[in-house]
Amino acid sequence: MTAHSTPPVDSCPLRATLQRQRQAYLQAGPPAMTARIAALRQLQRLLREQQSAFIAAISQDFGHRSAHETMLGEIFLILESIQHTIRHLPHWMRPQQRRVPLHLWPATAQVRVEPLGVVGIMSPWNYPLSLALMPLVAALAAGNRVMLKPSEYTPASSALLQQVLSAAFDADQVSVVTGDAQVGAVFAGLPFDHLFFTGSTATGRLIMRAASEHLVPVTLELGGKSPVLMDEPCALEQAVQRIARGKLFNAGQTCIAPDYVLLRPGQVDSFVDLYRQAVGRLYPGLVANPDYTSVVNERHYARLQALVEDARRQGARVVEIDPRSEHPQGQAQRKFVPTLLLDVNWDMQVMQEEIFGPILPLITYTHLEQALAWINARHKPLALYYFGTDRSRQNTLLARTSAGGVTINDTLLHCLVENLPFGGVGASGMGAYHGQDGFMTFSHRKPVVWQARWSGAALAQPPYGKMVDRLIALLIRK
Repeated sequence: MTAHSTPPVDSCPLRATLQRQRQAYLQAGPPAMTARIAALRQLQRLLREQQSAFIAAISQDFGHRSAHETMLGEIFLILESIQHTIRHLPHWMRPQQRRVPLHLWPATAQVRVEPLGVVGIMSPWNYPLSLALMPLVAALAAGNRVMLKPSEYTPASSALLQQVLSAAFDADQVSVVTGDAQVGAVFAGLPFDHLFFTGSTATGRLIMRAASEHLVPVTLELGGKSPVLMDEPCALEQAVQRIARGKLFNAGQTCIAPDYVLLRPGQVDSFVDLYRQAVGRLYPGLVANPDYTSVVNERHYARLQALVEDARRQGARVVEIDPRSEHPQGQAQRKFVPTLLLDVNWDMQVMQEEIFGPILPLITYTHLEQALAWINARHKPLALYYFGTDRSRQNTLLARTSAGGVTINDTLLHCLVENLPFGGVGASGMGAYHGQDGFMTFSHRKPVVWQARWSGAALAQPPYGKMVDRLIALLIRK
């Protein structure tokens, strides 16, 4: 090891925590429904009691985060998830009876849902509370023990999570692990019964590789470039308002934020004017506006600046929407001006990576087939948005494209329906959660068969003879 190298992270404490949780699970067995609901209500109470502290911690991590966005995009969603889970948990846990084929009568069969055991959850920085606690809700509802690794990019939020959860839960039920990327790499390599990761596609590949060492099944909630397809006819002014609202929530630092817009050439000028108006209504000012969130850190801020400059060098027209001409770029608050990019081509860097900020490229297309071909030529997105009133063209889009989720004539909404699975497909992720889908993600569906004292299966055992030949012929011909 050289003088400048970083010493490796000691994995022993993490492995010891995992072993304690696994031993506790094996000794106690799957928790009863009442115990699971009690854990969820405890999480509900602490979230309500600590909401002001979480709002302050998240804002500290971002430089500034809108308190309303934290309430709406984090605290409300978690509380809604808890309430939905408590309401439906008795039904989700109930064994399901299954039919048995005639030749196995009088056997009976059912599927029982059991916990996986000890699961790991790795959460990102952009929604440091909801993307940590919503998987936790599902994992606890399914009866698991949990180790949680929040992002190192939001240290105040992560420290508060550790403090609050350690006070509310025994360490052998829920344990929070903090630390840098090296700690995260060790965490991803632990032999969990399941590993749940939310983050970038690039990091998701590393997580999957680390988990494969112990054949740990993974759920990957990733990202990608989520397109908006604007068709004709559509309510243009309403569409632009909804695109702006979805794009600029959390300053675009949302995994399902609209990433680029496909529109007709004749819509471009109107789109720019209407988007400018929409931004002015949503955020009349930027610098001192408590509703407009900062970019999380200098590195991400510089990356967004570089994307704009690369597009400008390659011929894109840059439209910065600064309602009060405050020119906040470069200020310590990291308030990035909402920016449209026109005359964009697919080779620009801004079209090669997920933007994760308030930059919105516009690309024109001439007919629906061309737009669909462009969408399908790229990785399957986490979200897809379509604006248009023709039902047959909506169905064409749904049939001819693949995405993690779709919202028609609005943005972000499919993520807010707790009864719908949320997850990616292909490069945007694998597996899903929210509601019953989250409960099942952290559960094993165990098939069980009960056989009676007398069984027809005994007719098909050695020594084989003519009776078995006739039975096989009957079974094959039926």
